[in-house]
Amino acid sequence: MRTFRQLAVTAVAVITIPTLATAADVQVKVTVENLAPMNSISFAPLRIGFNNGTYDSFNNGAAPSQAIISIAEGGSGADWFPAFGAADATAVLGTVVPNPAGPLTPGATGMGTFAVDPAVNPYFTFAAMAVPSNDYFIGNDSPTAHELFDGMGNLNIASITLTASDLWDAGSEVDGTFGAAFLQGSMNSDHTDENGVVGFDFADLSVFNGETTAANYTFDSQLTANTDIYRISFAIVPEPSSAIMLGATGLVLLRRRRRIAGRA
Repeated sequence: MRTFRQLAVTAVAVITIPTLATAADVQVKVTVENLAPMNSISFAPLRIGFNNGTYDSFNNGAAPSQAIISIAEGGSGADWFPAFGAADATAVLGTVVPNPAGPLTPGATGMGTFAVDPAVNPYFTFAAMAVPSNDYFIGNDSPTAHELFDGMGNLNIASITLTASDLWDAGSEVDGTFGAAFLQGSMNSDHTDENGVVGFDFADLSVFNGETTAANYTFDSQLTANTDIYRISFAIVPEPSSAIMLGATGLVLLRRRRRIAGRA
């Protein structure tokens, strides 16, 4: 398994570039924000899927799938994306990369735009590793939890805000500095099996308090159940082709006005 730093950098290469939009597609801008306190948790790039509501990568109280383990233990979508695509062939899959690329540290943001047919893929699914940790992540348990579009293709949801109580422990790896991602001096390839089940947990992140992160800050969890940690926002933006058409129309009108003015 690669280190978290390597995964964060290579995440740029796995962004799904939206295909040429059809007449039914809308351009959806997805913005992410790390709302956690300074020096608290960071996140791997957000893996997302606009989908038909059939793919479910994990369940509370159940053993973790390999797909969600790839997210939770290393921030990678290497198993999550193929499993998603196999279950829902029409899903629009991609990654929202922080700016600058790398881990989404406290206060940082990222953005990506995706071409989506609301009638085909009305639901939104997401997952990202929370670090430093061995196997913590954010994500939606139910594939139909977030119905992004209504029957008319309008946005149902402006944003999704997560608190510390929404953090998941995959239950696949024992918590501790040994093998934890995003810590200096720790190798993410090290691993101690836990053989547990997926469940909510944020309190145990305090085991990393005082450790130096890969981003060179000293970790201090500071999390309570109601601490805001993450926001995903949505907006419909004009398609690039529409913008070009509007620009061309404006140029034609300007030329016509100049001709009329010249005749006066």
